[in-house]
Amino acid sequence: MSSLQLHVLSAGRLSMRKSVYIPGAAREEMIELPVLSFLLRHAQGNVLFDTGCHPDAATDPQGRWGGMSRIMRMVSPPQEHLLNSLAEVGLQPQDIDVVVNSHLHTDHCGCNVFFRRATVHVHAAELAAARADDAEQQGFLARDWQPALQQDGAPAELLSGLLREGQSLRPLQDQLDLFGDGRVTLIPLPGHTPGTTGLLAALERDAPMLLVSDAVALRHHYDQRLQPRNTWNVEQADRSLQEIRRIEASGATVIFGHDAQQADGLRKGQAHYD
Repeated sequence: MSSLQLHVLSAGRLSMRKSVYIPGAAREEMIELPVLSFLLRHAQGNVLFDTGCHPDAATDPQGRWGGMSRIMRMVSPPQEHLLNSLAEVGLQPQDIDVVVNSHLHTDHCGCNVFFRRATVHVHAAELAAARADDAEQQGFLARDWQPALQQDGAPAELLSGLLREGQSLRPLQDQLDLFGDGRVTLIPLPGHTPGTTGLLAALERDAPMLLVSDAVALRHHYDQRLQPRNTWNVEQADRSLQEIRRIEASGATVIFGHDAQQADGLRKGQAHYD
C-alpha cells in the first residue's frame, strides 16, 4: 500500500436554485449538485474530509433540516449516503480516526454524529460562526455539528472552545500538516464561510489533489473568476481563489466542491488515487 491513498465517496446529491450559483439563471431553473466525501488512508490513521448529508435528509427533510428543506432537497436515492459508500470500501464509522470538516454547512458535516471515536478538525472561525445568534439562517444546524462536541459525555467546555489535549475537537487556526510528514495539509480558504478549509493531499503516483470544497463550488466559478450568491465575504473568497491558483500552478489538481461534470469523471470507491 502507498503511504497515502485517496478514495472519492458519494455522500448524496442535492438540488438547489441555479441562480444561487450562476448569475442570470432563471429563478425556476434548478441545478443538481453532487455531495462528495474523501477518504484518505494514511499509515497514521484514516481521515475523512467532509461527511456529507445525514441519511435522514433524504427520508425526512423537514425533520432533519427544518426551513432549509425549502431551499434544497435531496435528489439521490435514500441509500446513497456516506455510511454506505464507506462500507463499499470496507470501513465502518469506528474505523475513522480523523474527520476534517471543510465548513459546517449541513451538506458537509451531516454525518459527523456517526464518527464517535474520531478527532474532528474544523476552523475556529467556523465554530464561532456556527455558534452565532443567526447561525441557522446562515446554514449552520446545531444538530449536525454539535454531536461531534458532545461525544461520550464530553464536558461543556467543548462548546465554549476551551479545549484540552485528548478531547475530540481540534479547532484549526492556521495551515496544519496533519501527520507531520507533508502528506495531508489543511489550508484555510475563507470566504464562502468564515472558516472554510481545504485539504492538500500529496500523492506519490498521481498528482497532488487540492480539495477546496465550497471555496470554489463549480469550475464555472473558477474559470469565470466569479463568486456565487451564497458567499459570506467576497473579498476573502477572492483571496482564497488566488491561493488556490497558486497551489494549482505548483502541479496540484483542484477538486471543486459540487461540480457535477468533474465529479462524474473522478475515480470512485475502491478505484482510489495514490
